[in-house]
Amino acid sequence: MNTDILTINRVSKNFPGVRALSDVSLSIRQGEVHAMVGENGAGKSTLIKMICGIYPPDSGEILLDGRPYSPLTPREAMDAGIRVVYQEFNLLSYLSVAENIFFDRLPRRGILVDRKKLYSDASAILKRVGLNIDPWTPLELLGVAQTQLVEIAKAISSKCRILVLDEPTATLSPGEISRLFDIIRTEKNQGLTVIYISHHLKEIYEIGDRVTVLRNGEIIGTSEVRDIAIPQIVSMMVGRQMNAEYPFMEDRRPEDIIKLEVRGLRISGSPHKISFALRRGEILGISGLVGSKRTETVRAVFGADKKLGGSVILDGRELSIKSPRDAVREGICLLTEDRKSQGLVLDMPVDANISLASMDKLSRFGLIDRGTERVHAERLTGDLSIKTPSLLQLARNLSGGNQQKVVLAKWIMRDAKVLIFDEPTRGIDVGAKYEIYMLLWRLLAEGKGIMIVSSDLNELIGICHRIIIFSSGQVSGEVERPDFGQERVLKYAYQVS
Repeated sequence: MNTDILTINRVSKNFPGVRALSDVSLSIRQGEVHAMVGENGAGKSTLIKMICGIYPPDSGEILLDGRPYSPLTPREAMDAGIRVVYQEFNLLSYLSVAENIFFDRLPRRGILVDRKKLYSDASAILKRVGLNIDPWTPLELLGVAQTQLVEIAKAISSKCRILVLDEPTATLSPGEISRLFDIIRTEKNQGLTVIYISHHLKEIYEIGDRVTVLRNGEIIGTSEVRDIAIPQIVSMMVGRQMNAEYPFMEDRRPEDIIKLEVRGLRISGSPHKISFALRRGEILGISGLVGSKRTETVRAVFGADKKLGGSVILDGRELSIKSPRDAVREGICLLTEDRKSQGLVLDMPVDANISLASMDKLSRFGLIDRGTERVHAERLTGDLSIKTPSLLQLARNLSGGNQQKVVLAKWIMRDAKVLIFDEPTRGIDVGAKYEIYMLLWRLLAEGKGIMIVSSDLNELIGICHRIIIFSSGQVSGEVERPDFGQERVLKYAYQVS
């Protein structure tokens, strides 16, 4: 079906100090999956926010079914049949899963909520997305991956004509991704149009019909997916050639010195004792399915979650870590998987967020040395290619990928001995990923140890020296680089003997 459902004609949008979109023209066909890719700050989010009624264009026009479309609010966009699942969650943690899914259209019996129908309807939609939980479960008890699926369930629970998915697979397991793609195909066959935004380019070939590439607020090109290869897409996105997606340096081998050792660690919700070691100069990958306790383990090492037993040893010395403050003081830092609620203070500027964990180094007699703070912030924004019009820009106004880089800059400024990254490249474009990987190698050269928790198995295989695998709250296996392979890692993840 080649009928255009959405047409964007010469649209531009400016913000103070930033030209977000410049003369953008694009058509979306009825019943297609249209992929949209580009580096962070390329303009994807701004374009989507125009479509869903958050921003008006400064110039140009948008047509829906050939008629002028200019929603003033997200409600007007939803009434027109456009639903968006954002990269950042848009749910209420203090409500149940069912209440979140049907928040704007709760079934009623008179003036009262029909709880029986609410439960039934929520159960049915959760089944469609493969989420086997009680609909009355408080949302705050769910992990990031489960919360993402609730977002998707909320979007498809109402009749919509255009569904926008912004990085929907960022925290999903391979099985959950497969289920999501099945849902997309089913809905597409029933006439739904999907705009699919992702930094995982291989997904585009599995689910997409056409792909549009943006760079610096401009459309670089649109192509049928079958007619374009990943290297071409990457080149269009970044405007330059890259040697490899994962720049592993074969000559950089870990030393035979244990940097960090975890012995007999016990965490809440698991009867098992967890032990593993990180070598000096090593990138250690931590893999496992959702619910395997991989994140809970690193949070306990960092002191963010209480440990029930065991010890953490750094450079041969046992530490007493009862809080993140203790861990940071000892030289252990954690980049959390949820940057928005746990990694940033969104209403503080970029420079203040970068220096947040280093106040003791920047303060004297209770006063912050703003000059030194700015010098460090300028250096790190340059090193990490953080796109911001000013160091005084609020963190909430940055794109998701640039927010993640600010969190990374915060821990680099702290000059930690051990850096633990939980989903470090979640929501990061391919060019920025490459820059972050190269930065990891620079940190290793300084004698640090790095742990990476990631749901992207290809990432762990591409960048790590060694991978340990979690299953049901315990370390179920360990694989050295010469033996890397998805099948072997997944065998331990599923505890297949």
